[in-house]
Amino acid sequence: MRPYTDDRPKPMVEIPGTGMPIIGHQLGWLAEEGVTDVVVSCGHLAEVLQDWLNSADLSVKVTTVVETEPLGRGGGLRYAAAHLPHPDRPWYATNGDIWTRFSLREMADFHTERDAVATLALARPRIPWGAVQTDGFGHITDFIEAPPTTYEINAGVYVFSPEFAGLLPERGDHERTTFPHLARERRLAGFPIPQGAYWRAIDTAKDLTEAAKELAALGR
Repeated sequence: MRPYTDDRPKPMVEIPGTGMPIIGHQLGWLAEEGVTDVVVSCGHLAEVLQDWLNSADLSVKVTTVVETEPLGRGGGLRYAAAHLPHPDRPWYATNGDIWTRFSLREMADFHTERDAVATLALARPRIPWGAVQTDGFGHITDFIEAPPTTYEINAGVYVFSPEFAGLLPERGDHERTTFPHLARERRLAGFPIPQGAYWRAIDTAKDLTEAAKELAALGR
């Protein structure tokens, strides 16, 4: 994401044409879905993100936390969860570098119905290359530009039950520890993002350009 992230953290990178950083879009979506309180975990250039949050006109109450030392993804999530205003209730979490819109309420219902400790949103992103279809004899029959992958991936949006925070490592990566443990116990659920809902990970400068084009086409 350089040079965009030379002077700001990734969530503060603006999607061209929208006049708003990624985190602004995320907070707006959370507010639309009925969220009232948000804890933002800050790291690289935390003060830039904190300054924007303090000056922005937001529809949610935001608390920021900054790790005094690197704790890893799982440790950082546990540290942030300790600042939740209602730790006895289920809570949402989202990565700071995705742009999406779908019903969090439906995802929460899905989570409850399956009595899960953690539920991951699942996406089928488009692969960045053209695909080739062949017949059983090896003849090429068609070309498909950037088709959706056949695999579902972790979309970076979650619903967690209150007990989840206590299962997180104090240091390290929960996707290598907590998630596999819950999966073995059948307490980890996967919610497919509804077909037609918008989702994109913002990992590169090209992703910013593509997101701007897609959002313009959607009239947002």
